[in-house]
Amino acid sequence: MEHEFWVFLSKSWGLLYLMVFFVAVLIYTLRPSNRKTFDDAANSILDEQDKPCQ
Repeated sequence: MEHEFWVFLSKSWGLLYLMVFFVAVLIYTLRPSNRKTFDDAANSILDEQDKPCQ
């Protein structure tokens, strides 16, 4: 096997892997069932607590 073959293989499968991973993350974050979880996480810093977290 030549070096060019391995470069081609790693570039094509690497691109495919990253595209599939990106779409999976988008689906996970944009699912309506996750909205409450992400809203709670975004607003958790705004909770009114006068003492440090324990």
